[in-house]
Amino acid sequence: TAGTYFSIFKAALKQAFIDGYLTVDLSSKIKGIPEQESRREYLTIEELNRLAETPCEKDVLKRAALFSALTGLRHSDIQKLRWKEISLENGMAKLHFTQKKTKGVEYMPISPQALDLCGEPRLPGQLVFEDLMDPSWISRPLKKWVESAGIKKNITFHCFRHTFATLQLSSGTDIYTVSKMLGHTNVKTTQIYAKVIDEKKNR
Repeated sequence: TAGTYFSIFKAALKQAFIDGYLTVDLSSKIKGIPEQESRREYLTIEELNRLAETPCEKDVLKRAALFSALTGLRHSDIQKLRWKEISLENGMAKLHFTQKKTKGVEYMPISPQALDLCGEPRLPGQLVFEDLMDPSWISRPLKKWVESAGIKKNITFHCFRHTFATLQLSSGTDIYTVSKMLGHTNVKTTQIYAKVIDEKKNR
């Protein structure tokens, strides 16, 4: 966001002052850009089921999107997920992976339904969602799939992560657990989803 970029620019100005390139600490004289809350689009259970029943021209995209809705994983983490990062313990499937964005090491139990979306197990070093395209190539087939399911919302791949968070909170999972499952470093980030739940309560 603009706010993030500007804070990096301010940090560079601060460092330039510390290193003696600037004689005045300009970073202390400028205000940051206030962050604006964006609307988090998400799918309902009914819409998710409709998508599950609707064919998609890219099967790997469909499986990965539904996997994100069931686990809360980002596209970047699903794209690099390997079979060695999935383990079965006492009949329960678990993920052990390092988040690409935060570099945090995560452990997460996943449902049998999510495991089914991974397909047939292959070699430990192989990708689970092989041939999952980069975000720039996903928009068109994703939009086509969503439209053919009769869903009018503007859905991006990241909305499946929003869907996971919203459905977890509306089902009664506490915010701290949801925060941990999403791999958020700060529970404040998760509180954005809680506001969506308040809207649902009011309705």
